[in-house]
Amino acid sequence: MTAAVADFTDAAFEREVLQSSGSVLVDFWASWCGPCRLIAPLMTWAAETYVDRLSVGKLEVDGNPATRDQYQVQGIPTLILFREGKELARHEGAIAMPQLKAFLDAHL
Repeated sequence: MTAAVADFTDAAFEREVLQSSGSVLVDFWASWCGPCRLIAPLMTWAAETYVDRLSVGKLEVDGNPATRDQYQVQGIPTLILFREGKELARHEGAIAMPQLKAFLDAHL
């Protein structure tokens, strides 16, 4: 089963992430960010691996400053795991698959 990685925006963030009844992993990223591009395949991996327990999406920080600023994202990539509209956990900086798996397994 293939799970898609969503593209979140300021306009729909509340509906798609904060009002979600489950867990949502948001990757705050930018196209000019090398580490962001390196971890992009891991978002697809997470969406497919945790398809029954997690929704995964990306939020481009330059085009969506309201959400970026609301969550005080200073460095990218930043991964924030939300559950039922609340921030549950955060990781700033590049991450490898074993660390991402440990991060998600600890909170799901």
